[in-house]
Amino acid sequence: MDKVEIYTDGACSGNPGPGGWGALLLHRDNEREITGGELETTNNRMELTAAIEALRTLKRACRVDVYTDSTYVRDGMTKWIVDWKRRGWKTAAKKPVKNADLWLRLEEASEPHQIEWHWVRGHQGNPENERADALARQGMEIYL
Repeated sequence: MDKVEIYTDGACSGNPGPGGWGALLLHRDNEREITGGELETTNNRMELTAAIEALRTLKRACRVDVYTDSTYVRDGMTKWIVDWKRRGWKTAAKKPVKNADLWLRLEEASEPHQIEWHWVRGHQGNPENERADALARQGMEIYL
């Protein structure tokens, strides 16, 4: 099974407001950058979209290390999603889970892969995270 590293990030000007997402995919000596955005969105939606689109880019099942500076994305996939599903996509406070549509898409995009979710501190000099941030900002620029 191939091993892939993915660095993701989301950006938003206002929250909500114009937003962008970006991802850097690394496989052996190959790199691929992807980016996109939306006119009216939130930072969390862009963080989720970056991970979704990066995983959808993979053509076959892989071992994947996903690096994100969003504890929301990491904790959602490693801690919270099991309970959300068990409760019918409700929080412990019995309120609807925010961004459930994207959590479902992320879960689906994750299914074929063996994924390790990693948190990295944003804007702290990690070159790959900085590139993902630049891609997210590039995706947002279209809508500013």
